[in-house]
Amino acid sequence: MRIGPSTLLWRTFLLVAVLMLLSVLAWFAIYRAYENEPRARQLTQLMASVANLTRSALINAHPEKRQELLRELSDREGIHVYLAEDDESVAPLPDKPLLASVLEELKTVLGPETRMTLERHGERAVFVSFRIDDDEYWVALPSERLERSIPWQWIGWGVAALLLSLAGAYLIMFRVTRPLKALSAAATEIGRGGMPRPVEESGPGEISMLAHAFNQMSTDLARLDSDRALILAGISHDLRTPLARLRMGIELSGADPMMQDGMVADVEEMDQTIGQFLDFARASSGEALEETDTGQLLAEIVAQYERRGVTIASDLACRPPLPPLPLRPKALRRAVANLIDNALHYAGKQAGLSLSLRQVKNEIQIDVADRGPGIPQAEAERLKLPFTRKDAARSNSSGAGLGLAIVERIAHGHGGKLELLPREGGGLLARISIPVAAAP
Repeated sequence: MRIGPSTLLWRTFLLVAVLMLLSVLAWFAIYRAYENEPRARQLTQLMASVANLTRSALINAHPEKRQELLRELSDREGIHVYLAEDDESVAPLPDKPLLASVLEELKTVLGPETRMTLERHGERAVFVSFRIDDDEYWVALPSERLERSIPWQWIGWGVAALLLSLAGAYLIMFRVTRPLKALSAAATEIGRGGMPRPVEESGPGEISMLAHAFNQMSTDLARLDSDRALILAGISHDLRTPLARLRMGIELSGADPMMQDGMVADVEEMDQTIGQFLDFARASSGEALEETDTGQLLAEIVAQYERRGVTIASDLACRPPLPPLPLRPKALRRAVANLIDNALHYAGKQAGLSLSLRQVKNEIQIDVADRGPGIPQAEAERLKLPFTRKDAARSNSSGAGLGLAIVERIAHGHGGKLELLPREGGGLLARISIPVAAAP
């Protein structure tokens, strides 16, 4: 089961985003670690100064002025001074490294008997103890002196910088993946038998070199296809013309009729074999896409076979018409005819031959079914390979073993597939499936 995006653009973008976020968190942790000691020293100096100044003020103040001094400290600075009680227990400090460092520094400056707490008799403040002779006092500073406000402004700037970095990372990855996407689309078109336009040779050096190599390959394939068409035309002329003369010579030879029939059958088989080779090599290449009424095309095929005395059950007239699709009609006609001929060869003319057309979700399905011996399911994929025959089942024992391979190639050229399925009640169901949305 796939989790997360499947495209290179979003996978790389999310990876960069996660790495940048982890980097920010790591720098924040480093800052906190290195900032802890200076902050502890600063707080220690503040509290030690307040405690020493308060102690000196109390010692040097006139006894009648001490109450007024304490009120002044409370009103102006928020500092309270309390006399510590005998055997007084205070709440321990929270387990924080900063507070532990501050207490350790205070004991060094004010003496080892110095105590510190954040709560005393329900009052929350920063309490630090100091001694005057044998008496112990608490000086309480507001908790705000210890707390640190969150620098929202700096956090906002940090978030803005992070977003700008992510936008830059997205633009970089988009520039890298856009040529790859164009290459993928062009390769898909070549796989379907088309000749795409040259892709743009831009982007990073490696991508540009890849696009140039792909364009060169596409040009070479186009030249190879042109040479192949020329060779096929030569084969058709150089082989079939002598075969026609040979057949005419056999018919005029006056030989024994049985021998003549056998020799004519051999010539016809050779001609059919050459035709299969030509069909396999040609497949759907060279034919332009046309808006085709699939139902009408199949009806014409059925009518053609019926004129030859072949009965084909069809539901084309009962079905609602399908919208025209961009197809290669000659290639599709050749594929359906190959499946019908294959069914006639092994099932016979009266063995429940049927042809149907329907649309299932986003694809059209063309089914050719018969009541012949069928094909073992384990052999179905192997028999679609070129030059493959299985005499005991459905392969063309008298041909070159290219019939199903031709159909497979034509279906693939339309972005579809060929399936060989067992027919309910016995026989074979050959199905050509062509996507409607992805029709080439």
